[in-house]
Amino acid sequence: MPYKNKQIAVLGFGSSGEAAAMLLAEEGAMTTILDSADLKKLRSKIEKITPLGISVLAGVEADTDPRVYDRGILSPGIDPSVPLVQNFLRKRIEMIGELEFSWELCKCPVVAITGTNGKTTTTELVARMLNLCGIKTLAAGNIGPAFAAVVKKSGDMDVMTLEVSSFQLEEIRTFRPHIAVWLNFTPDHLDRYPDMESYRRAKLRVFENQTADDFAVIKLEDMPAVIDPATLRAQVITFSAVRAGGDFELRDGVIQFRGEPVLAMRDVKLRGIHNAENLMAALGVGHLMGLGFERMAEPLATYTPQPHRCELVGTVDGVDYVNDSKATNIDALEKALLSETRPIVLIAGGKDKGFEFGSITGLIAQKVHHVVLIGEMAGRIAALWEGQVPCERASSLEDAVKRARGHARSGEVVLFSPGTSSFDMFQNYADRGNQFRNLVQNL
Repeated sequence: MPYKNKQIAVLGFGSSGEAAAMLLAEEGAMTTILDSADLKKLRSKIEKITPLGISVLAGVEADTDPRVYDRGILSPGIDPSVPLVQNFLRKRIEMIGELEFSWELCKCPVVAITGTNGKTTTTELVARMLNLCGIKTLAAGNIGPAFAAVVKKSGDMDVMTLEVSSFQLEEIRTFRPHIAVWLNFTPDHLDRYPDMESYRRAKLRVFENQTADDFAVIKLEDMPAVIDPATLRAQVITFSAVRAGGDFELRDGVIQFRGEPVLAMRDVKLRGIHNAENLMAALGVGHLMGLGFERMAEPLATYTPQPHRCELVGTVDGVDYVNDSKATNIDALEKALLSETRPIVLIAGGKDKGFEFGSITGLIAQKVHHVVLIGEMAGRIAALWEGQVPCERASSLEDAVKRARGHARSGEVVLFSPGTSSFDMFQNYADRGNQFRNLVQNL
């Protein structure tokens, strides 16, 4: 819709909401940001944004705002069940998400990358590969800058590379990626969704507006277990590092495309089966955009993974300390365990998101000789694992690092892979990982 002189509300004053509000102001909308947080917490942000002509309502005033707007833009981090959103639903105000809003203004095709794990790494791989191969792109969305913050530059791009979460996909209407990448699907966000089926349906929306002129790059194991091929209109390429039959396969440490070797894992800086699949997905995107595999190999080989993803942060007394704070669900923890060949002292635990850690008890018994637990989940995890491996609870992350050091021997690894989110003790996974790194460096 044209936004000039329209009354538009942005629900949520996080990075996505702020970017959407600023873009709306540029489009000539009369924009109001509503956020349930206390006014004092938002004061510095309000001082920054009000000179742009953007109004802000906070706290109870936001939750009970009686005004009717022409449209609401919902930030992805806000649960639709909260009073702020329910107030808009009662007034029957049309709402779309920040992803859909930005898509309306996008002037080039989109590559959308989703999955429970690996989204950020794959998005970075794709963006690096395309740019170094002469295809202009920007990485945005769930990865860093919001789509709304960079969509004005889309006219100068060949394609936009977006990391998209289930939260962002919930409120789409017409969003249509030319290439949709589905990395995997495992339990997560059960503190947001009532069940796995609701989470699955939200994720699957990435495909719903695609046509026969579009493409889907999908993990082989999820068809048809998670994705019914009959529901897809796009052309499909599959990948798997553990099963035969995909277009991309991993054989003897070499990624192959339909039987032809294209990239050896020894030539890249990424490790583990999960990263082999992230590389396959990136290669699939490049192949669909007309790039040759030889040309793609160098940008992928020189990619350096970001912090908090199986990051070696120090070696003390012959013990490697690995920061995998980005492991915010069980699948990510499982992949970190599988990527290690040495005996492990594991630090895990955090916010209770409803996960059942019993599903990996066998793997814990196989890979780990001692567990140190932190956070809300500590007691529940200990009850599941104690019969297989010694478990102890720590009062803080500092206490956990000290306890882990006492159990680790030279040649082993202390793996900090929480397996759940961090909000019970930390600002976010990055804060959690940074604190772990500092504690290790102070040993």
